[in-house]
Amino acid sequence: MFELAGLSGILPAVFALLFAPLLLGLINRTKAVVGGRCGPPMLQPYHDLRKLLGKGAVYSRTTSWVFRAGPIVTLAATVAAALLVPLGPWGAPFHFAGDLVLFAYLLGLARFFTVAAALDAGSSFEGMGGSREVFFATLAEPPLLLGLVAVAKASVGNANWFDLTGMHQHVSGALWQDAGLVLLFVAVALFLVLLAECSRIPVDDPNTHLELTMIHEVMVLDHSGPDFAFILYGAALKLWLLSALIVSVVVPRMSQPWLDLAVSLGSVLALAVVVGVVESSMARLRLVRVPQLLVGAGVLAVLALVLEAHT
Repeated sequence: MFELAGLSGILPAVFALLFAPLLLGLINRTKAVVGGRCGPPMLQPYHDLRKLLGKGAVYSRTTSWVFRAGPIVTLAATVAAALLVPLGPWGAPFHFAGDLVLFAYLLGLARFFTVAAALDAGSSFEGMGGSREVFFATLAEPPLLLGLVAVAKASVGNANWFDLTGMHQHVSGALWQDAGLVLLFVAVALFLVLLAECSRIPVDDPNTHLELTMIHEVMVLDHSGPDFAFILYGAALKLWLLSALIVSVVVPRMSQPWLDLAVSLGSVLALAVVVGVVESSMARLRLVRVPQLLVGAGVLAVLALVLEAHT
């Protein structure tokens, strides 16, 4: 049954909308500290978004409405996905049986319009990036869904629920004692999915300018001004949502609401630091190795599901 949360229930979405760009700043600062540099300010992503929103957009005469609609629909779909992810002591603003499937396909809708806008530009480079994005997404979705199914079976005992809020409410210390290995496998699988879906190293390098190796960045080369701001903000929001999803289905609930909130927010920020450390300690993989990484994430999700079925 569809349920609408109360006033406090909208706080997970509010936190996501307000603090998503902060994760990018934290990742960049972590990389700077590991590299022995001063680095940009933590709030630099907010300044970048403000600057882009104040500029005008440039459109090629060869593009259609698809190119202009791409950033808007992408951001709208990602914001809608934010309404389905719980955090801390609160459930998601909207939750119902099967909402995890809707969450996955809202992200898929955002990806579709990003790729469609890239193809509408008529650039061979952007088409190449769109092809890579779609191929890797087909390998990232199975571990995402299978991992969440494993947590659903372990937490609520009924994978047919597929309710992110229900799963979140049943993750506890006792669950870790009973199904700790299952949750560990799911956490690693979802983290690998996060790196792929958010185009982070070792799957993609968000700071590269070499078109032949770019995936996400090459698809948005022709966007400018507010459109590019929508894309950057949508990417930051997607990073926050996947981080919050990992935290909500893996980190045990605390007995005190504010302690629960502090642990959840701290865990999301800690994941950003981990991403920064990963990007500082290794180079991006060769493109032929990325499918192997995502298949490995799928194997971990399947193992988690098999372990839960036999416990």
